[in-house]
Amino acid sequence: MGDEAYRLRLTDKNGNVVAVSPDFKHLAALKDGIKALRENAATGVVVDLRHKPHTS
Repeated sequence: MGDEAYRLRLTDKNGNVVAVSPDFKHLAALKDGIKALRENAATGVVVDLRHKPHTS
């Protein structure tokens, strides 16, 4: 198998890559990563880092 690795690219509806996973050495590990991403996507916290919050 050599130095082969699997990687996940998360894209938006326009095909833009928004995230890239680390390398997975085994396909089964990649599939587990995809499953975890799907399970956590609905409950993940989204933070907009484009703007700093206002402080009083």
